[in-house]
Amino acid sequence: MASRNPADVTLIAVSKTHEAGRIAPLIAAGHRDFGENRVQEAAAKWPALKAAAPDLRLHLIGPLQSNKAADAIALFDVIHSVDRPRIAEALAAEMARQDRRPSCFVQVNTGREAQKAGVDPSEADGFIAACRGQWSLPVVGLMCIPPADEQAAIHFAFLADLARRNGLTQLSMGMSADYETAVRFGATHVRVGSALFGERNAT
Repeated sequence: MASRNPADVTLIAVSKTHEAGRIAPLIAAGHRDFGENRVQEAAAKWPALKAAAPDLRLHLIGPLQSNKAADAIALFDVIHSVDRPRIAEALAAEMARQDRRPSCFVQVNTGREAQKAGVDPSEADGFIAACRGQWSLPVVGLMCIPPADEQAAIHFAFLADLARRNGLTQLSMGMSADYETAVRFGATHVRVGSALFGERNAT
């Protein structure tokens, strides 16, 4: 057991590829935190859902392109994938323009996987400092997605240590297969999709 207060961990229901009709029952049951990977997909289904339930919190958990920064700031309440200067700069500009400041997580590529987004671990401290100082982003924590073929615990422990070193208290880590391990290592946000919605639809 993790000996954690369940109230200290936010369950993000990852609704990517699932239509509004699949999401509505979870909203009706009282769930309020949902995650999407793509800005365009979220923009097509979430404005109506949020209008009907204004207290919903929508999390962007997938990679963000700089040309989608305006839409991301307008739609999302939390952005988990700040991972490079160009994105940080674009988000800062849109926050100023729209007068809206979603909470931000810096994504760290703890496994240094070429196909994954995220700042390199060796550059993470400097990038976190720049996000807070140079761009004045509301950085609240760190996010990672461990390599599928490695023990997730190693990566979760690394992220937790990096967060402590930078005075950050929130950790977005853990998915359907490893969220229990993530909680043991201090996750404050876990991103669960298939365990709630079943296998996602093909895209």
